[in-house]
Amino acid sequence: MERIMLSNSAFEGNNNAYLFDDGPETVLLDTGDWMEATRTQLTDALDSHGVSVADIDRILLTHWHHDHTGLAGEIQAASGADVFVHAEDAPLVGGDDDAWAAFHDAQERYFEEWGIPEPKRAELRDRMVDPTTLDAPEVTPMSDGDTFTVNGRDLRVVHTSGHAAGLCMFETTLDGSDVVFTGDALLPEYTPNVGGADVRVRKPLEKYLRALRRIADAGYSRAWPGHRDPIDDPTARAEHIARHHEERAWRVLTALDESGPLDPWAVSAELFGELSGIHILHGPGEAYAHLEHLARTGAVVAERRTYRIAERASDALDRRTDQRWELDV
Repeated sequence: MERIMLSNSAFEGNNNAYLFDDGPETVLLDTGDWMEATRTQLTDALDSHGVSVADIDRILLTHWHHDHTGLAGEIQAASGADVFVHAEDAPLVGGDDDAWAAFHDAQERYFEEWGIPEPKRAELRDRMVDPTTLDAPEVTPMSDGDTFTVNGRDLRVVHTSGHAAGLCMFETTLDGSDVVFTGDALLPEYTPNVGGADVRVRKPLEKYLRALRRIADAGYSRAWPGHRDPIDDPTARAEHIARHHEERAWRVLTALDESGPLDPWAVSAELFGELSGIHILHGPGEAYAHLEHLARTGAVVAERRTYRIAERASDALDRRTDQRWELDV
């Protein structure tokens, strides 16, 4: 397996693609984004390993986000490669017009529900990728538990919804150790966004926390993420991110306790300050994911488009000294 590091001018953190060419088959896991710099870097990296885009037999995608799938259509057109992605993300990756129309309609409903000001919505729309400008591949859906045999090595699909509805990891054995390719389910520096990154996901925080528990319980020796450097202790990293969300939940509750009822946009301002670019989506989406979870577990009360802290939670907040709020899943 070879890690191919790719620049990323559209999202935070350089991307990784992973090449499996140690046998008769050439397989690529994720492709990076659609930018010319990425295209050149990928082509050069493949050439340095003695293969070309035309040699790729299969593409395995971790999820639909364009910084992971941007070149899949081009590569398929050049090579005839089969492209696999989870069934929940297949319509988006495959360029289904109805799926994209429903997705954008849902985004607009949430923009209104979250209270994003119209000038910020306009800024965000200008920043978002038009999927019709990308070459969409023909895709084959995959499911949790499916196994791909690549040059004698099994890669098992692990569905870890939260950041995206169809986000999947691939677990396998390298050099005698159990490892996992996590896409954006586990990252070494950033905490993957939940709520804004894919508005199709219901109960996004709950699902993501379950994904983190699945990673922690697996005891992988190393994680190869979709961005930045390998993670040498995936269990510790998953547990750290879970604690981070408990700290964020405490901050959400504190904001409501101090300010009274707020909408997700106002809560995101308390959490992240002024937002621009893609963070106009990710900030209130993250706030909403926490508010929705806290409402279902009784810590906050939803009132139309605002949320207020429940009395019992306000009382409990005063008694806590660790600045964390336990999140039940």
